[in-house]
Amino acid sequence: MTEREGLERRGLLGTLGVGIATGIAGCLGGTQSGSDEDDTDDEPPAQVYEPTLEDVDEPPVEIPDGHRCAVCGMTVNNYFGKGQLVHENGLGAAFDSPGCLFAYVVSSTPDSPVTGAWITDYETGDLVDATEAHFVLITDKEAAEDPMGIDPRPYADREDAVAFLEEWEAEDLSPEEDIVVGLDEVDLELASIYRGTRLPDE
Repeated sequence: MTEREGLERRGLLGTLGVGIATGIAGCLGGTQSGSDEDDTDDEPPAQVYEPTLEDVDEPPVEIPDGHRCAVCGMTVNNYFGKGQLVHENGLGAAFDSPGCLFAYVVSSTPDSPVTGAWITDYETGDLVDATEAHFVLITDKEAAEDPMGIDPRPYADREDAVAFLEEWEAEDLSPEEDIVVGLDEVDLELASIYRGTRLPDE
């Protein structure tokens, strides 16, 4: 993939939502409602998330202690799966988990495109390029035992994602069945698997 193609792919991520900001409570908290006044064509009101980082010149950045997730409000550095992204205008957002990254991508406000995103590799614990990562869409909440309910499993290398699937006995999943996806494939339906209470109904 050329640098230009990569930027165009990443720019697409920043055009997925418009609206006004609302409060955040926690990944497993209640739903947030929007205004019904501007609803058209029976579309649900958009849930909107705003950047929480300013002046991000050289991403990825060190997330300050106590900084809260742009989606659920949990403290970012307390969790293994943290991530972040940055918009072209220098604003950014941090997340405590890949599920919250999904929610932000499909329901955030800035007109400024996303120029980069990073997430913690489930195998290595390293912060990796989320726009190039491979996300395994597990759905068994009881088997996952994730602190936020359930999260997709991000890997920098597809081979690691496939290896995880081969060892994941809770569900009969196959990489040939669109179980391993890229961030550019994440839509409201997929994001709702992980943060349904933080997103509008489809």
